Amino acid sequence: MAMAARCMIQKTRNIIGGVTLLLRSTSRSSHSFILQNRYLSPPNSHILPFSTPHTSFSRHFSPSLSDETSDEGASTDGWEEEDETDPKIGDGGNGGGVVLQNVPWGQRAHSIAEEVLVQFSEDLKLFAFKTSPRGYVYVRLDKLTTKYGCPSMEELDSYNQEFKKRLDEVGALGEIPDDLGLEVSSPGLDRILKVPDDLNRFKEMPMRVCYAENIESNCREVGGVFLLDSIEIDSEVCVWKLADVKENRDATIKGKPLNRKQKDWRLRLPFNLHRMVTMCID
Repeated sequence: MAMAARCMIQKTRNIIGGVTLLLRSTSRSSHSFILQNRYLSPPNSHILPFSTPHTSFSRHFSPSLSDETSDEGASTDGWEEEDETDPKIGDGGNGGGVVLQNVPWGQRAHSIAEEVLVQFSEDLKLFAFKTSPRGYVYVRLDKLTTKYGCPSMEELDSYNQEFKKRLDEVGALGEIPDDLGLEVSSPGLDRILKVPDDLNRFKEMPMRVCYAENIESNCREVGGVFLLDSIEIDSEVCVWKLADVKENRDATIKGKPLNRKQKDWRLRLPFNLHRMVTMCID
């Protein structure tokens, strides 16, 4: 990787109620704005507008170096986007965990990320960390005291700045590359929840639960939308009840709530039979 071959790029993303606000910046003064929704005009101010559901606004600060061009001929800002794939447990993204992809500087960058986190409140945790062979660092921060686990934009930006500062300092010493790209974000609403650790935290929210019917390796997996009823730690069992969502209601009668039998139904599921649990936004 050539030293100073590209500008430092930072990106801060915050997921608020299923809407993504995206910010990228460089140390250069030239700015350009791009909205992901082509039907809207770019904002005139430097403040991101609030977006409506299913609409994502992006503001890009592109480096003054020549822009890269995609295979489709569209101009890009040189940022390496994460692969848009379904989350998996421990994938370094919405599945959480640490993924270094065998880069020699990955462990050092991870330790710096943890060191910087000590400066912030105790309810701010490192949800996921990933490094790329091309020199990019992806950090997802989780806030334990908010409904969806989303830190504020101010918290993400503050962590972004402090982490960048430390990367620059260590990069100047030659311990890591001095031109790493950095992305700091919150987990998306499709984040994978840990069983049982995360479940009580989101107990009031419907959760989509995929589970195995028994412990056989080739057994059938099924799923549903449930609310957590209780956790039996000693017996390592979660007790689930049906969530009052459209998926569980009688489709033939509009607006009909769950009946008594459905409300009383319970699923006792051992921890080890859970395959994936995510939040469900009806």
